[in-house]
Amino acid sequence: MSKDEAKKEWEAFTSASVTNCQSDQAKLISRLKKPEGKVDVVIDTDTYNEIDDQFALAYLIKSDEKLNLKAIYAAPFFNQKSSGPADGMEKSYQEILRVLTLMDREDLKDVVFRGSTQYMPSEEEPVLSDASKDLAARAMEYTEENPLYVIAIGAITNVSSALLMKPEIKDRIVLIWLGGNATHWPHNKEFNLYQDVAGARIVFGCEVPLVQLPCMGVVSAFTTSGPELEYHLRGKNKLCDYLVDVTTKEAMECYGGSTWTRPIWDVTAVAWLLDGDFMEESLIHSPIPEYDDRYAYDNNRHFIKYVYYINRDNLFADLFKKLTK
Repeated sequence: MSKDEAKKEWEAFTSASVTNCQSDQAKLISRLKKPEGKVDVVIDTDTYNEIDDQFALAYLIKSDEKLNLKAIYAAPFFNQKSSGPADGMEKSYQEILRVLTLMDREDLKDVVFRGSTQYMPSEEEPVLSDASKDLAARAMEYTEENPLYVIAIGAITNVSSALLMKPEIKDRIVLIWLGGNATHWPHNKEFNLYQDVAGARIVFGCEVPLVQLPCMGVVSAFTTSGPELEYHLRGKNKLCDYLVDVTTKEAMECYGGSTWTRPIWDVTAVAWLLDGDFMEESLIHSPIPEYDDRYAYDNNRHFIKYVYYINRDNLFADLFKKLTK
């Protein structure tokens, strides 16, 4: 082969590679659009960790005009409320059942699954659980054109395990994850992410369509207060009284004093799928969660959807309306 022929062959190869890459990116970006009409969803939640999970689960169930809940997965967590990730997962499982009882939704208890009892041991080894196995199997029933939406509001272990078990499900799901801090925040030591950095690196790196709702610097603005909860929720139903009582108790333990506001973070992940003026977003190249609580950046990486602003008042108005109906 002559030098000119080799050059032409290389130019044709690189041109085809660029075209294919652009096509893949266009397809990924298209899948990150908010869906029209009713969609199937599952939720992965460390429900006993903080009261915002209970708000989010109830909000999802009450948004059945748009969201068809197919399964609920208990996620692991480890802090002062648990003796380890397995204990945190089991407490979350029991808390999911408690919320369903308060909502008189016994019918949903059959689709609640226990999740991982440990975090990812590496970026190549999944953690088998009822939740990860169900997600891996369930997602195979969907397609790129009609995906399963996965709302994750805890450590990402169950979801990343399912992606390792069945890599092809990345083309059949859209993942909405409340995890990590804003890209402008001085560090990335965020509870959902730092518990399982290996799991986070999998979902940020595997090119699954990902919507990120960052905690500090974005969703941290989605706060409520004791007087607001008392005014809107107290006395409306069993669930609302429970939410007010637990939120107040947690706030007093964390902040003390008679004046406090508290983020109800996880509600925002559910709200991304709903119709309403609830947030602003943009496309960014997928950041790389590093093991030193920082992001690394590479502008050659694929795109994700990045939420950068929460319309706090609009979203709370919708939340309170649905919880009290």
